[in-house]
Amino acid sequence: MLFWVLALLILCGFLWNYKGQLKIADITDKYIFITGCDTGFGNLAARTFDKKGFHVIAACLTESGSTALKAETSERLHTVLLDVTDPENVKTTAQWVKNQVGEKGLWGLINNAGILGVLAPTDWLTVEDYREPIEVNLFGLISVTLNMLPLVKKARGRVINVSSIGGRLAFGGGGYAPSKYAVEGFNDSLRRDMKAFGVHVACIEPGLFKTGLTDPVKTAKKKLAIWNHLSPDIRQQYGEGYIEKCLNKLKGTTSFVNVDLSLVVECMDHALTSLFPKTRYAAGKDAKTFWIPLSHMPAVLQDFLLLKQKVELANPRAV
Repeated sequence: MLFWVLALLILCGFLWNYKGQLKIADITDKYIFITGCDTGFGNLAARTFDKKGFHVIAACLTESGSTALKAETSERLHTVLLDVTDPENVKTTAQWVKNQVGEKGLWGLINNAGILGVLAPTDWLTVEDYREPIEVNLFGLISVTLNMLPLVKKARGRVINVSSIGGRLAFGGGGYAPSKYAVEGFNDSLRRDMKAFGVHVACIEPGLFKTGLTDPVKTAKKKLAIWNHLSPDIRQQYGEGYIEKCLNKLKGTTSFVNVDLSLVVECMDHALTSLFPKTRYAAGKDAKTFWIPLSHMPAVLQDFLLLKQKVELANPRAV
C-alpha cells in the first residue's frame, strides 16, 4: 500500500512539473508593458524579454534611463517616459500604448515601479513620510492597471504585480510595508474579478535584492536625516548611540541580500509565458526559506525574531 502511495505522489509531482513547463506560442506577436525600467528588475526584464522576441514597451522615469535602455536593446523595444503618480501622464501613455498594440491588445502588464521610502521607527515619522511610497507603490500601480486593463482584456493576457516580502511581513516602520500589503489586497481582488475575462493576475514577492531601491547608503542617509530633526524627548528615549548602532546593523544586512536579479525576472517570465502560470511567486532564498514561512507563524514568534535584530532603546520609559 505504501509503495502505491509513493508512486502516486511521484506521478503527481512529475505531472505538476510538466504542467509548469508548458509554454504559450507566438511570443513574437505579443506586446508587453513594463513600468520602472530605468534600473533593477524592470531594466533586466525589458532587456530579457526583448531578446526573447516580445514587443516590449518599457516605461522609464528618466530620459537617461530611457536612452541607456534603448542603446542595449533591439528596434522592437520602445520606451516611454512615465511617472506613475501623474494621472494625466498615465492616461496619455495608455492611449499611446493602445495606438501601438492595435487590435492585438496587451498580452502582459508588469507593474514593477516602486520605491522604498524611509525606513525608521514609526514614532520618528510624519504622514508625509508615508505618503510617497504609498503614492508610487500602490496608487501608481492601481492607476496604471486601470488604464491598461482594457488592452489586457482584449488580448486575454496577464497582469503581473511586483509586491514584496514586505507585503507579507512588516520588517520596519514607514510607508513601504503598508503600500505592499495593500498591493497584495488589490492583486487578490483583481485576480478574482478578471477570471471571467480570461485574464490571469499574478503576484511576485521578492526577498531582499541588491538594487537601487535597497541601497544601504541611501537608506542610511534618509534615516540619519530624520534622526537629526527629532525632538529631544524622542532622542532621549532612543539614546544618542542608537542611530550609530542602527547604521552599523544596516551595513551588516548586505551579506543577506540576493544579488542575482534574474531570479525575479524568471518569475515574470513564467507568469508571462506558462500555459498554467502561478498566482504567487516567491523570489530569492531569503523569501522562500525565511520571510514567507515566518509570515505564516504566530505573531509572538514573528515579533521575537524580528525584535532580536533591533537595537535596544536607552530609556523607553522617558516619556
